[in-house]
Amino acid sequence: MKAPLIHLFALAALAALALPAAAAGRDFSRLDKDLTPIGAERAGNADGSIPAWDGGLTRPPAGWNPQQGYVDPFADDKLLFTITAANAAQHADKLSTGMQALLKKYPQHFRMNVYPTRRTAALPREVTDHVREQAPKVELNGFGLRNLGGSTTPFPIPQSGLEAIWNHLVRYVGGGTTRVGHSFPVRANGDYYKIGFRSSRIYAQNMADAEPNRLFYALGYFTEPATLRGTIFLVHEPVDQVAEQRSAWIYNAGQRRVRRAPDLAYDGINDGSEGMIVTDQVDGYNGAPDRFEWKLVGKREMYVPYNTYKVGDKSLKYKDIVGKHTLNADLVRYELHRVWVVEGTLKAGQRHVYGKRTFYLDEDSWSVVSEDAYDNRGGLWRVSLLGMVQYYDAVVPWYRFGVVHDLTTGGYIAGGLDNEIKEPIQFGVKGRLMDFQPDALRRLGGTL
Repeated sequence: MKAPLIHLFALAALAALALPAAAAGRDFSRLDKDLTPIGAERAGNADGSIPAWDGGLTRPPAGWNPQQGYVDPFADDKLLFTITAANAAQHADKLSTGMQALLKKYPQHFRMNVYPTRRTAALPREVTDHVREQAPKVELNGFGLRNLGGSTTPFPIPQSGLEAIWNHLVRYVGGGTTRVGHSFPVRANGDYYKIGFRSSRIYAQNMADAEPNRLFYALGYFTEPATLRGTIFLVHEPVDQVAEQRSAWIYNAGQRRVRRAPDLAYDGINDGSEGMIVTDQVDGYNGAPDRFEWKLVGKREMYVPYNTYKVGDKSLKYKDIVGKHTLNADLVRYELHRVWVVEGTLKAGQRHVYGKRTFYLDEDSWSVVSEDAYDNRGGLWRVSLLGMVQYYDAVVPWYRFGVVHDLTTGGYIAGGLDNEIKEPIQFGVKGRLMDFQPDALRRLGGTL
């Protein structure tokens, strides 16, 4: 081999070594070309049932205002077909294990109305430009992140399950949000009650004086029922979770004191959930991913709850939505989308109520749209479905609702509903550090 050629190979090898491990072997020039700006396949599928991504939904309907709620821009779409227990086998290749279990267990209540696929997910251009700029720099530090630099998709071309999970954990949801919602724990016999919760989540870039190594600050409190009203939670979420663990506090209205809340993480049981959801299932999945080994199974086509605007129709009452064993199936829209499949297996020596979890991540937004959660004996225990919509005024793909079905008890918990609430969700909210400190809980607690 001639010396100049040897020299050329040596330079190439040194250049590769100089790149972060996350960047090596990945062609980020594909972003916004054959891939979307955050790494999804821009092209449709072979038979056209999944269309090409054309930029997503970035404008509200003509004449729209926030007080209307998010009206359905696809209300005139025709139903393609319905998947039931009777015909589930014909569609099994496009159903998760959990969906098949729900169809089998609740044949009179759970069914899936399938509509044409609309790839509505889109993010602001300044957000996706920053993803492309930062992609070669971000890297994993054990199970944590380094050099995130404000990116909302650290690994647009993932090569491991942990990278895909991090894409979900830091995905763009508007920079700062304030929302009021209701959730409903529903027992197997159909009885339920209402829980009100008001929450703010402000990401570091929207915080005037954010501390180092902060991903976001979150504060929320119960507004009803009376037994929970005035209980307040505060979370400081780090970026590099190797360097620093989540900090959390709780204000107890009865005791009028603030205390640390180390159980506000992992498999801690959420207040008001009747034990049907654990802390790290909120928002699809959240928190440190260190207790599981993550495997990137690959990508597949699957029917998922998508463009689920109908559930949020302000003309509906909760009694029209909350049904026995699951939400009113006539209100939930399913579409065929490509999802990343990621399996999490509990590490030896670690503790969690789930021994294995399979997450299905929407390729267009990196949001978890479904989860199959298994107990420590390997039995399928809980099935989560999270309905996506594009919040078109803010250019944010996020959840319209979330449901966790408990196959053991026959109950479920539904959250994120706001049909009977007039206050609209707010995006782009700014914050001050002083309002997200433990002392702020005491001040706020005195006003509730």
